Amino acid sequence: MNEQRKPNFLKGAAILAAASVVVKIVSASYRIPLFSILDAPGRGTFQVIYSVFGLILALSTAGVPVALSRLVSSANTKGNTPLIRRYFTVALPAFTVVGIVAMLVMFFLNEELASLLGNSLAATGIQVLAPAAFFACIIAVYRGYAQGHEDMIPTAISQIVEVICKLVIGFAVVLWLQYMNYSMNIVSAGAVSGVTVGLGVCIPILALYNRRINRIHHSPLPERTESTEIPGATEVLRKIIKVSIPISVSASFMAAMGLIDSAIVLNRLQSALGYTELEASAAWGVQALGISLFTIPPATVLPISVSIIPAIAAALARKQDAESGDIMRTSLKLVNLIAMPAAIGLMVLASPILIALFDYRLPLATTILILLGAASFFACLQFITSSILQANGHERVSLITFPIGAIARFIIVYILSGVPAVGVVASSIGTLVCFVLISVLNLAFIKARIRQARQLRTVFTKPFFCALIMGLTALLTYFGIHRLGYGIFGDGRAAVIIYLALTILISAIVYIVLVILTRVVTKEDLTSVPKGEKLAKLLRVK
Repeated sequence: MNEQRKPNFLKGAAILAAASVVVKIVSASYRIPLFSILDAPGRGTFQVIYSVFGLILALSTAGVPVALSRLVSSANTKGNTPLIRRYFTVALPAFTVVGIVAMLVMFFLNEELASLLGNSLAATGIQVLAPAAFFACIIAVYRGYAQGHEDMIPTAISQIVEVICKLVIGFAVVLWLQYMNYSMNIVSAGAVSGVTVGLGVCIPILALYNRRINRIHHSPLPERTESTEIPGATEVLRKIIKVSIPISVSASFMAAMGLIDSAIVLNRLQSALGYTELEASAAWGVQALGISLFTIPPATVLPISVSIIPAIAAALARKQDAESGDIMRTSLKLVNLIAMPAAIGLMVLASPILIALFDYRLPLATTILILLGAASFFACLQFITSSILQANGHERVSLITFPIGAIARFIIVYILSGVPAVGVVASSIGTLVCFVLISVLNLAFIKARIRQARQLRTVFTKPFFCALIMGLTALLTYFGIHRLGYGIFGDGRAAVIIYLALTILISAIVYIVLVILTRVVTKEDLTSVPKGEKLAKLLRVK
């Protein structure tokens, strides 16, 4: 692989990964105490509202930005500055109009949307989020333009600003509404107010970064010549939409399916099992605990998925197939190294994790988290395989694989959610089946159609072996520590936190040692990251 390109790709992934860690820490600082304030119906209502935001967030971080980054990266590699500028000047007003329409629909049809989602209590929250839809569409264009130049800093900074506003403003509003004795559905709506403010604050920040990118990369603008003739605005917009639609479907799939999933379950619990709206919302509140943890692994690997698209597109534009193949294999290996232990950890430690974070001991929640833990790996695999397909110009594959997964999910959820012994757990079962199907189909297509990415078996087998041993270590370690500590510290939340922390520390050490011993991570991998050569020498990695 070109020694310059691989570090660029890993540097971009590292920047977004670091931002993702900060975002997740701040989000946990927001969600864990929030779920302690809200009762079960309030958590269910919040999850419905937040699912709407999840769809908006997916579009603003990985939908339109991914499509635009691919187009800009390809044009940038060829030195076509006028075309790069045209992509931006056409995309910004076009998606601003889309944002205005989305905002108006959410604001004035909030009650209809909430009823459609099976929770009328979410109406106020949807209205609060309406401006966020407008802001997100504008942010999408700025982020995509920056990512197309392989500059991930604007995206990272804006994500951090957004989540800090969500924490500070959202939680302040929640505490004030609670102090004023408002109902839980109003408190739930107040919790997302910081999201809207945060997205609004991001726009001027991204606009400043946009000027910096133009100054560094495209100043002065070359004079128009015959070789730099570019298509008209209508043709450029058509091209952006043609690439954006399948990629947006892929990027927003998890959030959109979660939204539809909640609507099916809430309506089925009420129509088939006789739940009241409040009871159905309470049941979904239990599911919300699992969902909040399920989304962590995919959010962690999303930076890799975002970073590889402009890197692969640039390599293909230079006709360097070997380089693009190396990027694909490296990205898949990184995802497996992160997602496999995370998924197995959620499964084997589901009960203590729920107790430590939410002081929740209901077996139903444990069952849900075990299923969603398994699903989280395949959600990560879906992200990275979809990005590989998109970067290679096969973005339309998602229009085949995603509907297959979605149909299977909805059939399972619809049937099982009406079974009393299953109920809300149907959502977790459907989620697992859905992502398994999509991931397998994506991998089959990659193997069949992308020649430079066919040798992929080793990037799965060794990480799985290491993660499996780590999982067994975690299970036995927690059981042993719990047995030893129970007589002294008991089984309260504080004690479980201590047991869990020790278990995670020991399991992490075992996993790192296994990764080194099995040579899953090579010296070339480590030397591509900052201080990697020193780390490779310290760990004696060959």
